Amino acid sequence: MSDIRDIMDKYSRQLGNEIQSDSQTFDIGDVSADYDQFKKDMAPELSRYEKLCQTLGGIIKIKVAQKDEEKIQNYLDAAHLDVTPSQSLTLAIVSLFGSMLVGILVVILVWIWNDMASFPGLLLFLVLIFSLFLFYYVYSKPSRLANQWRLKSASQMVPAVLYMVAYMKHTSNLERAIAFAAKHLDPPLALDFKKIFWDVETGRFPTVRDSLDSYLETWRNHSPEFIESFHLIESSLFEPSESRRIHILEKALQVILDGVYEKMLKYSHEIRSPLTNIYMLGIVLPTLGLALLPLASTLLQGMIQWYHVFVFFNLIIPFFVFYMTSEVMLKRPGGHGETNILEKSPLYYKFASKKPYLIAFLICLPFLILGSLPFIFQYTPVPQWLGLQKDYTFQELGLGLFGDANFFDFKDVNGNLVGPFGLGALVLSLFIPFALALFFSISYLMRTKEIIKSRDYSKQLEEEFASSLFQLGNRIGDGTPAEIAFAKIAESTRGLVTENFFKTVNINIQNLGMSLNDAIFNSRRGAIIFYPSPLIATSMRILVESVRKGLQVAASSLMSISEYVKNIQKINQRLRDLLADVVSDMRSNMTFLAPLLAGIVVGLGSMITMILNKLQVMFDIGGDAELTGIGNLGDILNIFDLTAMIPPYFLQLAVGIYLIQIVFILTSTLVTVDAGSDKLRNVYETGKNLRISMILYLLTAFFAIIALAILAVVALGGLVT
Repeated sequence: MSDIRDIMDKYSRQLGNEIQSDSQTFDIGDVSADYDQFKKDMAPELSRYEKLCQTLGGIIKIKVAQKDEEKIQNYLDAAHLDVTPSQSLTLAIVSLFGSMLVGILVVILVWIWNDMASFPGLLLFLVLIFSLFLFYYVYSKPSRLANQWRLKSASQMVPAVLYMVAYMKHTSNLERAIAFAAKHLDPPLALDFKKIFWDVETGRFPTVRDSLDSYLETWRNHSPEFIESFHLIESSLFEPSESRRIHILEKALQVILDGVYEKMLKYSHEIRSPLTNIYMLGIVLPTLGLALLPLASTLLQGMIQWYHVFVFFNLIIPFFVFYMTSEVMLKRPGGHGETNILEKSPLYYKFASKKPYLIAFLICLPFLILGSLPFIFQYTPVPQWLGLQKDYTFQELGLGLFGDANFFDFKDVNGNLVGPFGLGALVLSLFIPFALALFFSISYLMRTKEIIKSRDYSKQLEEEFASSLFQLGNRIGDGTPAEIAFAKIAESTRGLVTENFFKTVNINIQNLGMSLNDAIFNSRRGAIIFYPSPLIATSMRILVESVRKGLQVAASSLMSISEYVKNIQKINQRLRDLLADVVSDMRSNMTFLAPLLAGIVVGLGSMITMILNKLQVMFDIGGDAELTGIGNLGDILNIFDLTAMIPPYFLQLAVGIYLIQIVFILTSTLVTVDAGSDKLRNVYETGKNLRISMILYLLTAFFAIIALAILAVVALGGLVT
């Protein structure tokens, strides 16, 4: 009897330890009681929008049509917003009329300030455009937030299914598998899984399975393969055969991998035409249209002013391009993309720092001053302080090649100065878009330089990790404890990037006496701190969990993960190959063709201005004389009045600023198409693309201006009779 009692006590203690370890893995309170606080911490943008809707949106009650109500409610549910469709629509309408009222008051004040001389019609038009844009922005906010949430969640679907499958291979319990995934996934999918338990605790659903099925229905139109994978996982609970159960779980992971590949294959073909249309309608046609503006403005006798160009070219067209690219991004399927959480990186403080902006501003300020020199010389006393003239001719500056025209060349028309029309002012204007692009390029690259290197290092580590996992699984499968297996793998991977990871874990175990879990995940000394990779974290969490069930379970889990990792890497590579043509075409258009075209257009505009300016000088000198081959000069100058033309200085500014806007919009689109929602890569790629495109634009514009100016001087040199 004493032997039986000893045996029972022994196995009771062992069973108690296992139950205790499971309870540490999953606690209902950990998963759902902090849901509201977790949501506020991880989704501050959602909380701000919620507060606005609940305050401003509650001013008046608007009845929403049933069709619109269902659509808006789906967006609100997908984005986890505690807002009603009526509140959302009310906020949009309040924004429309509020901005319109404030804008009209500003227009009236400006009109009164000018003694009611001329009504500011353009300002009123801008107010109306801004109000409509604000209405559209606020009205579509739920759909954009839902899309951001969906893209980020969808990028974590494959790891989520992997967590579920790996856990249920050794513990066939759906609730604990969901809790395990919720605990180790990153937001926002972790928040979705926590909400599954939250809905059970609050009484919305009687069981976790009912809550899960309701949640899966939200992905019905976006990711049916995710639903199918979970249904296969659920069906494995009813399989009496262990081998059959394992096969179904492995099938669940394969289903989502195949589904992601097929959807991205279809998407890569569908977006070719929309992206080409965006480039042609949003970049090529507007830029070519600018080449006609100098002549069009003279023919219309000054009806088109430089501020009209800025409104149309730097406000309306960018909004049009932004809308078109947003439609492309909304159609992106889920399941593939970057899964890193930027805020968890140890170098995140550099990304969040404001210091790079100050440094970039101090560097760019001198270039802004250089670009503003024409107006500084003309409208400030600075030239008098320095003992300089307000303007100089090219002859006085020793640049007789460009004739005797003025460097800045402001024209006096009935006591009002218009311009600058000079070649020198146009060249100096290049410094303004250069300064703006340099500001963002320097600040963005300073913020992301270190953290992007860390991510690239982690990706290199992930590429080697699959084979290392297979070796680790073999060692553990041979009966070697996991703590000792790490030391042996560190020796066998010598010279590889993964060597340092395994060596760090081994040092923590052997020298510091840490447990396996602490050696990997300790908040101060854990190896995962120095290698912030979702793949490594996923593999090690599954290892720590499965080791509790036995060495053979751990070995099987690691070898399965190794195989899954290889499959994921293959699919990711295929997806990059599928998207490579689209992404490379758009990137080359953005960083090469668009800057090249814009630079040539600026050169053509300067040549037209210089020709008309030279003809005006000839007319002033020779009167209404006939010039060889061009007829009566006076009639020509009456048609093409230089003073009614839009100065090329402002045309260049409009083109340069528009090019910067296009880089921002298209870079965000390309990053979303290629990698989903990835803030770090978006900022890094924007800084890099700005540097490339603006350098090419400025060089092209400068040489086009100089070359075409020389050509104009030579061509006009033989016209004087």
